[in-house]
Amino acid sequence: MIGSLRIALLGVGMALALRAAPLFSFDLPHEDAVPGGVKIIRLDNRGASPPYVDVDGHRALVIQDGADWVAVIGIPLSASLGEHGITVRDAGGRQEIKFNVGSKQYASQSLKVAPSQVNLSKADLARVNGEHARIDHVLAGFSEPPPETLQLPQPVPGPRSSSFGSRRIFNGEARNPHTGMDIAAPAGTPVHVPIAGTVVDTGEYFFNGNTVFVDHGRGLVSMYCHLRTVDVKPGQRLAAGMRIGAVGKTGRATGPHLHWGLSLNRVWVDPELFVR
Repeated sequence: MIGSLRIALLGVGMALALRAAPLFSFDLPHEDAVPGGVKIIRLDNRGASPPYVDVDGHRALVIQDGADWVAVIGIPLSASLGEHGITVRDAGGRQEIKFNVGSKQYASQSLKVAPSQVNLSKADLARVNGEHARIDHVLAGFSEPPPETLQLPQPVPGPRSSSFGSRRIFNGEARNPHTGMDIAAPAGTPVHVPIAGTVVDTGEYFFNGNTVFVDHGRGLVSMYCHLRTVDVKPGQRLAAGMRIGAVGKTGRATGPHLHWGLSLNRVWVDPELFVR
């Protein structure tokens, strides 16, 4: 009898200990609520399932941090300054949450490339427009499970530039701002996927050269450009650290480097905020 009571009390103690144990916190990116940055919003919801968060008509990344659900919002480089909002929908109804986007000055960058890569022929322009539609389709995907972390190692060793958001001036002509991080590395250096994901597309693009897109879950997609070789295929599941290709200078590139892009809710954000 005493033995049975001791076992029962032990079981109760273990259950209480498990119930009292804190949930693990999630590795979040750095917050910087500026164009091209990230806004982190803790939601007033502790249900078992993540609430649906809409930002500008696109579903946002929501992850569990401890006992809380947290929305990680990508802010487009084209975002106006001032008040913006998200819509949260769950079993309790609908809620509007406002946040402010502040200003940030990005640098300009002048580059020399082949004239044919600035003033495009009709055929090249048609190709580029088709590639933009293809990329938009890739970024529109939304899958489960969530990313395993939002603090990422660099996909390739080497000095990284602060060129995200910079206004690119090619051969004296202004073009769209830069939407990724450039990492300098010798040609042939292996490129590794920072966290687990699924290859959703590969291809040879006019500007980006040989490119790989990886879906990490819930709207987080990474892009790797100018590769010399591509070593993965669409549909392939990747563990963190797997090789996806090698550094090159394909596409519009002035030398060997990796262009690394990160997309959240279909907008490019600064990878620097995610580098641990």
